[in-house]
Amino acid sequence: MARYPQAILVSCEVPWDAEENLMEAVFREEVRLTLRRGFNDLYIFGTAGEGHAVDTARFRRIVEIFFEETRGEGVRPMVGVIGLSTANIVERLSVAYDDGFRVFQISLPSWGALTDLEMMTFFKDVCGTFPDSQFLHYNLPRAKRVLDGADYRRVINAVPNLVATKNTAGGIETAADLMRNAPELQHFFGERNFAHGCMYGECSLLASLAPMTPRKTREYFEAGRDGDIEKLFTLQKGFHDLSLDVLGPVRDGQHIDGAYDKMIVRLGGLEQMPLRLLSPYEGFSEEQYQTCKTILHQMHSEWLTE
Repeated sequence: MARYPQAILVSCEVPWDAEENLMEAVFREEVRLTLRRGFNDLYIFGTAGEGHAVDTARFRRIVEIFFEETRGEGVRPMVGVIGLSTANIVERLSVAYDDGFRVFQISLPSWGALTDLEMMTFFKDVCGTFPDSQFLHYNLPRAKRVLDGADYRRVINAVPNLVATKNTAGGIETAADLMRNAPELQHFFGERNFAHGCMYGECSLLASLAPMTPRKTREYFEAGRDGDIEKLFTLQKGFHDLSLDVLGPVRDGQHIDGAYDKMIVRLGGLEQMPLRLLSPYEGFSEEQYQTCKTILHQMHSEWLTE
């Protein structure tokens, strides 16, 4: 199966009202705004998207809406599924598959670290159930096993429709290992590691800050694609400084990653996005949001341009 194309990958978060009902109009506007900004590779239900927390009825409805909103030409929507068993993951994937999706994001079950045999069984069983679909593996530290290049080499020899990875941990050593030892896969790196990956060839950008920094995100990706090393590392430092300055004051170790992603979406201009997470997790407060917003506009206002 063909390698996933080089791209910017952006997450869409799910807004909930005070009774934990889906705010459908806000969700639709978020997806449309993401597409208007030129981000055609977008997904729902990564770890930050609360896919681990939604029940089947809400999962089904959100997937339906996402399908409706991503039918445009050149759009490559992706649905993520996180679960504790192969059966649970396949069941959720089947819902999205029946709606028409053919690109999926999966993570290893996280109840316990998988052995080599269990890892291979998981990929064969899940990806093999949908042989006409493409799969991205989110190399999630929370799964208690982070795959390296040698692991991916074994998997892709047996699972042809695993076409990409998503990596948020590690530094230049991780990027080098994946790019050198599993070059057939399209590796998505976060803002802090994308420049490192570009040193070893074509890779892609997992753009967590894109809702807040659309123009700079596109510039960063283009610098990597075009081999503009000076601009690439200048922007890498800029993203690092922005994250430290704006989100640093609320990094208290008491919030899961979804809280930060909803904060970023609202800071990027979608004021209707609530900060609320599904129970039992707590989102940031309005006071914390205002603190971050003030710092963003005072110190990094030039990053907010479309």
